[in-house]
Amino acid sequence: MEETQRQFLDSLLSMATPSGFEASGQRVWLDYVSTFADETRVDDYGNAVAVYEGSNDAPSIALAGHGDEIGLMVRDVTEEGFLKLSRIGGSDKTVTRGQHVTVHTADGPVSGVIGQVAIHLRTNDDEPDEIEKQYVDIGAADGESAEELVDVGDPVTFSTEVHDLQNGLVSGRGMDNRVGIWTAAEAFRRVVETEPAATIYAVSTVQEELGTKGAAMVGFELDLDAAIAIDVTHATDTPESPSGHGSGVDLGGGPVVFRGSANHPALVDATRAVASDDGVDVQLQAAGIATGTDADAFYTSRGGVPSLSVGIPNRYMHTPVEVVDLSDLTATADLLASFAGRVEAFTPFSVSP
Repeated sequence: MEETQRQFLDSLLSMATPSGFEASGQRVWLDYVSTFADETRVDDYGNAVAVYEGSNDAPSIALAGHGDEIGLMVRDVTEEGFLKLSRIGGSDKTVTRGQHVTVHTADGPVSGVIGQVAIHLRTNDDEPDEIEKQYVDIGAADGESAEELVDVGDPVTFSTEVHDLQNGLVSGRGMDNRVGIWTAAEAFRRVVETEPAATIYAVSTVQEELGTKGAAMVGFELDLDAAIAIDVTHATDTPESPSGHGSGVDLGGGPVVFRGSANHPALVDATRAVASDDGVDVQLQAAGIATGTDADAFYTSRGGVPSLSVGIPNRYMHTPVEVVDLSDLTATADLLASFAGRVEAFTPFSVSP
């Protein structure tokens, strides 16, 4: 990965973008894609779209990731000055205790910690409290002092940094799904350089973690021949991965092409054909009911948009220490750029009874 591309990834990962509060990350993403897009725009909820205008009679395709991350929110302030919490998206109660956090207020960030009873005072059978029973300690003397600093509804994120591990692995908060919007932007940049006939959209959606809300808006607004949702998927190559949920997906094994449910079979076949032609290793994942990604919203938009979910392997999803392999990001961007540049050869996507 070149230095400029890595700087872009690090900039995305440094932003706080809980669902409903994505604006800072969307601005970083738009600043990057605007340098090679014909047009960029943002809708009323913050979905960001970059456009390369192809020929009038050529197909159109969207390469989309979601720009939001899970997080927490201030639910109440106690008389003693502690902040009670609620979830934003699928936050995990088992990893929240004993963490440094940042409360993102209108007047700027406020540092705090999520309290954890010391091991000396806990019994062996203590289970992690539900997040609604946890609290943030910002050091306030009392509730009135705390309310001068924060408001109910302020988002809260873990205070973490990006760390480079061995062998091209990178760890940090919110790889889900800033790596997806990085890939959408990079695939867009690469295909635009080839001046394809197709119209190409790069998209960073909002509120995917709340149920693919932003993708439903974008899917309605854009008239697409195909949509590819780029998201993370579970790498099950660690010692503790449950065998019943094993998917055979390995970190560093390349992009993951989903099959079933939202994933249009002709689009699946076309993407795999391009991967084979280009010598890109791909992994397969079964999605018998739903993908759990923006593809679930795109494919039911309008009269039905041929859609595909492409995953980037990710260890420890929805924790502060998610891990990805940079080679998977690059391979996915290469594959999707190549496919978008050749999409005209595969359209229209249809299923013949």
